[in-house]
Amino acid sequence: MSKFTNYDIIRSPVVTEKSTLASEHGQIVFDVAIDATKTDIKAAVEGLFSVKVKAVNTLVRKGKVKRFRNSLGVRNDTKKAIVTLVDGQSIDISTGV
Repeated sequence: MSKFTNYDIIRSPVVTEKSTLASEHGQIVFDVAIDATKTDIKAAVEGLFSVKVKAVNTLVRKGKVKRFRNSLGVRNDTKKAIVTLVDGQSIDISTGV
């Protein structure tokens, strides 16, 4: 694996209505490090949760420009990973690691 540890790659689970619906189909959504690759994410999830990963899809959410009084600021870009597990595998994200 690369220079990251598993906890550096997987930042936190994403708990929204859409990600909860995806969990019914064996998919889990995580916030991940912006420079983590799909193979890094797959190895980190398999190492942390002891499950088999079928596929990893990633997306980068660009940071918004926000205004506070007279100054402009930009939020950081974030990366999300949608991890599809092999049939019969599951992760309970409410318990923690």
